[in-house]
Amino acid sequence: MTDTSVIISSTQISELIDLVKRIHGFDFSGYTKASLKRRITRIMQLKKISYYDLKHMLVNDQSFFQDFLEEITVNVTEMFRDPTFYKAVNSQVVPYLSTYQHSKIWVAGCSTGEEVYSLAILMREAGLSQKSFIYGTDINTEVLKEARKGIYSLRNIKSYAENYQLTGLRGSISDHFTILYDAASIHNELKQNTLFSVHNLVSDGVFNEFQLISCRNVFIYFETELQERILELFYQSLCPLGYLCLGSKETIRSDAFKKKFKVINQKENIYQKVGS
Repeated sequence: MTDTSVIISSTQISELIDLVKRIHGFDFSGYTKASLKRRITRIMQLKKISYYDLKHMLVNDQSFFQDFLEEITVNVTEMFRDPTFYKAVNSQVVPYLSTYQHSKIWVAGCSTGEEVYSLAILMREAGLSQKSFIYGTDINTEVLKEARKGIYSLRNIKSYAENYQLTGLRGSISDHFTILYDAASIHNELKQNTLFSVHNLVSDGVFNEFQLISCRNVFIYFETELQERILELFYQSLCPLGYLCLGSKETIRSDAFKKKFKVINQKENIYQKVGS
């Protein structure tokens, strides 16, 4: 089949959502239909398969489902992505974290770990490495394997270094890596204070109490109802006066949740929990 022949209807999207939930236990019903349609169409084009082939493979081929999951959940990330965000966290959130004997940070939708390690570096630069622990979660087990390794290509490190400089941090990003031929490995000191695990924002609940939760470039793929369910999860997961970071592309729109959070940085959508 050719790329131009790929046409998938809204009814078929709904059928696939039901199929995936029934067979694999993943619920994509709260994802925006436009995003799902775009990504499922891309899968069919890349694999050169029909809708009926797609259904058959989702039922019978677990390795294909992993590819499907990776494409649907979107894993575009980099270290110190959006440097102004990290500048804001460094100036407006890190001083708060420094007042704690021990602080816990949750990066939800962490993909291959770049944001977790970026925050770990931020804590290290602030002298808080031994006073902080960072949890990175995702629904995709394959990207979590890469996150745990903490090994990135030198080509990527060069672009990460530019982001690092723009955050205004001292030194160089290379201070936090060991060079391995054509790749670089995050220092063990940074890995020791991180934990990567599977967590599904759609179906899983509170698993700890955090001083900071970061969930950037995730909400844009969710319908409003699912966004609000996840905001409630984050609210319940934050300690009193804890911080929620959504990044410049996402914001709290619900009037109910606007009352539960105080805006700390409007441009970067950094919020502080109000109440207990």
